[in-house]
Amino acid sequence: MAFSLDLKRVLISDSVDSCCKTILQTNGIVVDLKTKLTKEELLAEIPNYDGLIVRSATKVTADVIKAGNKLKIIGRAGTGVDNIDIPAASLQGIIVMNTPGGNTLSAAEHTCVLISTLARHIPQAAASMKEGKWDRKKYMGSELFGKTLAIVGLGRIGREVAHRMQSYGMTTIGYDPLVPADEAAKFNIEWMELDQLWPKADYITVHTPLIPQTRGLLSDKTFPLCKKGVYVVNCARGGIIDEASLLRSLESGQCGGAALDVYETEPPTGVSGQLVQHPNVIACPHLGASTVEAQTRVAKEIAEQFVDAAQGKSLFGVVNAAFLTEALKPEAQPWLSLGDKLGRIAACLVNDQPLTKVTVTTHGAEMKSALRYVTAAVSAGILGGTNANLVNSAVIAKDKGCDVSSSHEDTFGLPYNGAVSLTVNSDTTLTGTVVGVGVPVLIKFNSHVFSGGVPLSGNLLFAKGNPGKVLTDLGSKSNGAVNCVHVAAGGAESVVIVSTSSQLSADYPCIAL
Repeated sequence: MAFSLDLKRVLISDSVDSCCKTILQTNGIVVDLKTKLTKEELLAEIPNYDGLIVRSATKVTADVIKAGNKLKIIGRAGTGVDNIDIPAASLQGIIVMNTPGGNTLSAAEHTCVLISTLARHIPQAAASMKEGKWDRKKYMGSELFGKTLAIVGLGRIGREVAHRMQSYGMTTIGYDPLVPADEAAKFNIEWMELDQLWPKADYITVHTPLIPQTRGLLSDKTFPLCKKGVYVVNCARGGIIDEASLLRSLESGQCGGAALDVYETEPPTGVSGQLVQHPNVIACPHLGASTVEAQTRVAKEIAEQFVDAAQGKSLFGVVNAAFLTEALKPEAQPWLSLGDKLGRIAACLVNDQPLTKVTVTTHGAEMKSALRYVTAAVSAGILGGTNANLVNSAVIAKDKGCDVSSSHEDTFGLPYNGAVSLTVNSDTTLTGTVVGVGVPVLIKFNSHVFSGGVPLSGNLLFAKGNPGKVLTDLGSKSNGAVNCVHVAAGGAESVVIVSTSSQLSADYPCIAL
């Protein structure tokens, strides 16, 4: 079951560079540009579209996603996707993608500028000059040379900031749970845990998404662990630095100054507004990605990513189902088909019994990268005729009371390069592989092995027991409908699979694949 997107019509609801619309239209996609829509207007428009492209202004809420009954993909022309309800999109089987590299240079340069201006009080000095003053002593600054910059979040932007600030002679330390110490060292960043990092930093800059684990990363708990007079920069997302705590730290002198490009409420009101007015705060109106180059780049990238998705070439930038990138590869297609068919057989074999637990295991070193997309395909197969696809199948299965888990084993006992096994309700195990030119076959039922494998196509009837008795029973009802018989020998516990041209007997489970 390949994942394909039939994109006929796309809505662009925020201002993006005109190249975005041009690229989509050149590739046969109808595009409407409708910006500054109210929520009610967006709810009325979205049912007409297969795809949606936004920046940060449009709030793609669960209501909007539910109303978009044709939606297959939502694209953010930029990095952050916190204005998109990703769980709601995933539940509906909608892909969410961003342009992870489009803003990198602009955001990194903006961060470096803010670090430099914090050190030398440039905005305050410039404002003073415009008032006709000459306050040289008041705006005494400090050099960045020899200072320590702590970078929380060592992705693309964090690494680019490190590279640039090292040229000032700054020591760079950092933390990222997804980046190991040896990888950070390649960029001359000393990796350390947060509790080690805070006391060493003269400057702190954050480059993480806003998620529960990063909300309030700098707060009343962590500011006291920092050097007195520490400078902080936030060009990532409002809320990573607790604004009330930052205001208190500025007032007490624990924080010497802050440079903010993002806020918990935008435009800033309340505490955000108080921070903007604070004399030791440099405030910008979310300008991190606001360069001509960045906006052209992200508009071009999101359009190209949509076209690639529609043509089945790539799903680069997917944030809610990253494994789909692997699933699009030609060599993945037979394994997706195998997973789907095993799942459908499993659902058939339990008959009217509830399917509560399924364990998917991939076997063979080459199958390790296939585990996630094969598991998604199994989940979709289990769900059968519902609106399940590779994006939402696991979520829907869980909602229906079926726990789907997965594991991988590098070795496999039978003479195949790779295999997939599926254990259902802890008592039935199906094992399959792909042979020849991509033909899914069943090679094992529990401990019983089928010699040569059972091709998973057409109508298959499953029976357990003495093969002679089963075939005699079927023979009286077959009327020539039996095409082929496969037996995994085991005496009275043998497994018999019959390829038929029709449903032969209500006494045995039969499935059309």
